[in-house]
Amino acid sequence: MRGVKRVSLVLVILALVLVTLAFVLENQQGVTLSFLGWSTAQLPVAVFITLALIAGMLISPLLGAMIRLAGRRKPIL
Repeated sequence: MRGVKRVSLVLVILALVLVTLAFVLENQQGVTLSFLGWSTAQLPVAVFITLALIAGMLISPLLGAMIRLAGRRKPIL
């Protein structure tokens, strides 16, 4: 049973790596982002999307923890 789990985990990781590689290779067109007068350097689309994904993965657990902590506090009434 342990061998089946290990093989399935390796296959899932390999599939994720292949999908990520295909995504990066398909999105090589350079773009420049502009927001409120700020502009970025010209980078591939995949870089911006990957950075947005990583930022979301870092911010969402922090927001979830803040919401959980706010729910535990009792009102002062």
